[in-house]
Amino acid sequence: VAIYIYRHSRSLSMESAMFNHHVSTVAQNGQTKQRLKIKSRTWKKQRYFKLQDDCMTIWYKSKKAGKPHSTFSVTDVEAIREGHQSEVLLSIADEFPADRCFTLVFRGRRANLDLVAESADEAQSWIRGMRKLIENLENMGEREKLDQWIGDWFRKADKNNDGRMNFKEVQDLLKMMNVDMNEHHALRLFTMADKSQSGTLEDDEFVLFYKMLTQRDDVLRVFQEYSVDGQKLSQSDLEDFLREEQLEGDDIQQHAKELIERYEPSDAAKLLNAMTFDGFLMYLGSAEGSIFNPQRRGIFQDMSQPLCHYFISSSHNTYLMEDQLRGHSSVEGYIRALCRGCRCVEVDCWDGANGEPIVYHGHTFTSKILFKDVVNAVGNYAFKVSEYPVILSIENHCSVEQQRVMAQHLNHILGDKLLKSTLDGKAPIGLPSPEDLKGKILLKAKKIDSLTGEFSDEDEVTEIDEDNLHLSYLFYLLSSCFQRSKQRLSKELSDCVVYCKSVHFSSFKHSRIHSKFYEVASFTESKARKHLREAGAEFVHHNSRQLTRVYPSGFRTDSSNFNPQEMWNAGCQIVALNYQTAGEGMDLNDGLFSQNGNCGYVLKPSFMKELFHFSVEDTLSVFKVISGQQLPKVNIKEDSIVDPLVRVEIHGVPMDQAKQETRYIENNGFNPVWYDTLRFTIHTPELAMVRFVVEDYDKTSKNDFVGQYTLSLSCMQQGYRHIHLLSKDGTSIPPSSLFVHIRITDLE
Repeated sequence: VAIYIYRHSRSLSMESAMFNHHVSTVAQNGQTKQRLKIKSRTWKKQRYFKLQDDCMTIWYKSKKAGKPHSTFSVTDVEAIREGHQSEVLLSIADEFPADRCFTLVFRGRRANLDLVAESADEAQSWIRGMRKLIENLENMGEREKLDQWIGDWFRKADKNNDGRMNFKEVQDLLKMMNVDMNEHHALRLFTMADKSQSGTLEDDEFVLFYKMLTQRDDVLRVFQEYSVDGQKLSQSDLEDFLREEQLEGDDIQQHAKELIERYEPSDAAKLLNAMTFDGFLMYLGSAEGSIFNPQRRGIFQDMSQPLCHYFISSSHNTYLMEDQLRGHSSVEGYIRALCRGCRCVEVDCWDGANGEPIVYHGHTFTSKILFKDVVNAVGNYAFKVSEYPVILSIENHCSVEQQRVMAQHLNHILGDKLLKSTLDGKAPIGLPSPEDLKGKILLKAKKIDSLTGEFSDEDEVTEIDEDNLHLSYLFYLLSSCFQRSKQRLSKELSDCVVYCKSVHFSSFKHSRIHSKFYEVASFTESKARKHLREAGAEFVHHNSRQLTRVYPSGFRTDSSNFNPQEMWNAGCQIVALNYQTAGEGMDLNDGLFSQNGNCGYVLKPSFMKELFHFSVEDTLSVFKVISGQQLPKVNIKEDSIVDPLVRVEIHGVPMDQAKQETRYIENNGFNPVWYDTLRFTIHTPELAMVRFVVEDYDKTSKNDFVGQYTLSLSCMQQGYRHIHLLSKDGTSIPPSSLFVHIRITDLE
């Protein structure tokens, strides 16, 4: 059975080294399946695939002689899209029908893989198979996930594939798992686990070895502190723990019963209404025992307030997958952003060939895509993860003729999803709410105000106010400035703008007197900082009435991001970031919007909406960093072991900005123990974000990133909690975690 594998030829030269990580599919009955890798209509190569016995790993090999085989994990596949759901598959739609096409979507920022099966039935069998495997993974309990992880390591270390591990293989495994263990101690554990005395460890024996290796003395200490007999927690013991440590106050008796029923593996203990150490460990490792309050996961905020009362998850130059000068433009950028809960995407529109508007970063060498393809992608994916409104931020450089084409595409493709008039048909008196606008797509763009149909082209990129000018970007900015004058706007496109009219900002005084509630001003990050320095209170007041968009400097040609926190501090709602770039900026963005159902809207603190005087209520936040579990390796060298340290960062108003670090633990990324206490006084907890960062200490060079987790202080659970770490791309890396104790108290 042939599967055709498409990759965008524009980006392949840069990604060829990554390609082996992106090729995967499901083969039925353990048989090898042949596929065809295609970079373009003329470049095709064969590949072979097989689902291995563990039903988790995909083996693949190219037809090229001598090329080694590779494997790929199903855990890296996030979703399956059916049909022509990518620009690559759309480009060959005339050659292959939709029912034979599908796309594997990978976690993080990895490129997707587009596939074409020989028949519709073959495509469906693979789609169903992959979806079932993904569903099984998502439904796994914590114990099953751990068992899966242990099994993966066993298979990696079992070099001769005999289902057994000798001591040399175990030693190699320990290094792979980030453990630098004394050989005598390792041999002692090995011998204790070798119940059959065969000199090797089989499945059950290896699990026993792993349990001895991962004995959680830190958790055992807590367990025994609350256990009357040291062997189990009675329901009363568990209630004491929940009340005194976890600070839970609502129906603790019922909650303790539910935890025993949910996490206790021993039926005998359940009959006694008790929890063993294994059950206690499973509870602390679960979502309920994590640092993020489960009650903040779903929609819990009032969604009926005006749009300007919310922070809105927003993307900058959404079409770009790479840098701002030569990067690849793709509808995939919109799909990924929308599927991450983004609610404001940017579309830079220019005149294209054959009367069709195009989207790209003007006056640069970035590739071009069709405006209508962007609108199609937005229409298809706008409400996949959130039903609340999406804002299309249009940067319009098109002629009147092609603006009319833009309006036609918007109306034809989006239909009733496009908001074309006020909600009640009457003159609006205020901004509607996210609840009012469910399922609607709003256009943020210029709007005709005069009989001439002209508007001043205050294009965002013309604001040259940066301290340093990159010569490579100078031609772009200057060419934009030369074009700045008067531009005509088509009535058809203007009519698509209702509540988000883009306007030039003059001053806060002018805005206070003349601006309408539906007008939106945009600032570069440097202009926004200038306003913050010179008129911070007025900026906050402005943002209590109107929407404001802030976007990265034009000189961030590498698509880096600024810290969005300083803009949220001013109440700016649309803080646009380069979603394709991992790092602190996106960590904070993901952390803020991970609450409230990941719907892309988070209610601002009340003092930013009503502007009444608020009293400062200082809090003391105490973080005891106890231990780490199974931290990932950051250096591919076999003998390299992580020297981990933990940094806790507070991001908030300027006087709250702070960071502290634990000491580093030498040569132990597997089960490091700190018991270090970090204290922070926080003056405005409503705006505070907390970022936990694990790094590999290096005294001669910059520390390497290991993992991180970011969340709002208001979403944090107190007591003994696990922090399940995320990779640099923001994806989970189970079972890597930190174990902490958190206490937040008001200061008198």
